[in-house]
Amino acid sequence: MAKKKAKKSIAKAVVYVAATFNNTVITVTDEMGNVISWSSAGALGFKGSKKSTPFAATEAVADAMAKAKENGVKEVGIKVQGPGSGRDTAVKAIGATEGIRVTFLKDITPLPHNGCRPPKKRRV
Repeated sequence: MAKKKAKKSIAKAVVYVAATFNNTVITVTDEMGNVISWSSAGALGFKGSKKSTPFAATEAVADAMAKAKENGVKEVGIKVQGPGSGRDTAVKAIGATEGIRVTFLKDITPLPHNGCRPPKKRRV
């Protein structure tokens, strides 16, 4: 018989939105970084180019936040990463979730300071 999963009582959480050109992944963690719930457009059954749409991102947020609310999440901070089309709508969907208060919004997209070394000059 499978062991029943205990529900945690976590009031504050951090929502990571990873919006790539191909998919949108939503991860809800506690303040220490332990994952509470997650969802993605691909996990919800969207296939191909439909995964990268703003609608798919909204559905992924709704799924992840419903699972997080079962664990008692009331306040969230949002960290957004990536250039995808679902990033803005995902943030709006988190803000519109009933019973969730947003405390901060931060962009954590990695930017190169000077980038990789370019290839050597071509000799003809």
